Amino acid sequence: MEQSGWISEPGDSSLRNLDLRGGALALLLSALWGGNPAAIKIGLFDAPPFRLGWMRFVLGGLSILAWAWWTGTLAHFRIERHEWRPLAFLGVLFTVQVGCLNLGTAFTTASHSALLLNAYAVHTVLLAHFLIPGDRLTPRKLGGALVAYAGIVILFARQLGGSGATLLGDVIVSFGAVLLAERTIYLAQAVQRIDPTKLLLAQAVIGSAGLAALSLGLEAGTPYRWTASLALSIFYQGVVVAGFNFIANLWLLMHYRPSALAGFWLTSPIFGVLLSALFVGDPLTGALLLASLLVAIGIGLTSRPA
Repeated sequence: MEQSGWISEPGDSSLRNLDLRGGALALLLSALWGGNPAAIKIGLFDAPPFRLGWMRFVLGGLSILAWAWWTGTLAHFRIERHEWRPLAFLGVLFTVQVGCLNLGTAFTTASHSALLLNAYAVHTVLLAHFLIPGDRLTPRKLGGALVAYAGIVILFARQLGGSGATLLGDVIVSFGAVLLAERTIYLAQAVQRIDPTKLLLAQAVIGSAGLAALSLGLEAGTPYRWTASLALSIFYQGVVVAGFNFIANLWLLMHYRPSALAGFWLTSPIFGVLLSALFVGDPLTGALLLASLLVAIGIGLTSRPA
């Protein structure tokens, strides 16, 4: 349910270049996606990571169901026999990826989580070279990846040279970002043969069940408080990010050229770091800002159309 470009650029002349309305919406979606780690961190003050995850995706799943009902997609909804296996694999991959994101964010700062999570765009380019025929790693893409990874190295070098207080969380979030890249590629291939609504609902249903099972087994004795900030955190993650962001992103991809939208996604790590400082109180260090800038430049270089 994350922000991702599932639809490759077609030769449809109805798709147009970006105008002011489309650009403003793309920038808003990038900011909302960038704020997701801060929302997770706020929720983690009152709920353990896996419990927070399943509550988020129950609400996200209901948002997608409401959208599917409104658009009439549910009228002929049926999962074919050959679709069960890929949907199950996607759901398990989604469960592990979100579990890593929430667990890692519990052990690191929201700004680190935002930066490392958004590096998935660069991981996707590298994995696509090996997993998608014809999606080759050009010198520009490789250069962009190296720039982005230089930013990540700066982040980890500070951990290794100091107390390493957030190192464990950074490693877990980084692994989750690689899984998100793998999931993005899998979705890009699966959406060619399976309806997007099925893909989204499979992630919501299996993700909710999987994270609920993990929470039941590992977090049974963990303190939990229902607060206004937790409710807002779950609403933001489930309705704003998993609901509105998906629907609005799909509308953009239906009306504008994907290549025109790609540049806006590079702002997500910068928004993530700034929003983490604003709402969670993370310090804005020089190294963090430099790392954010390098990751953003790397995303821009790797996503720029040839």
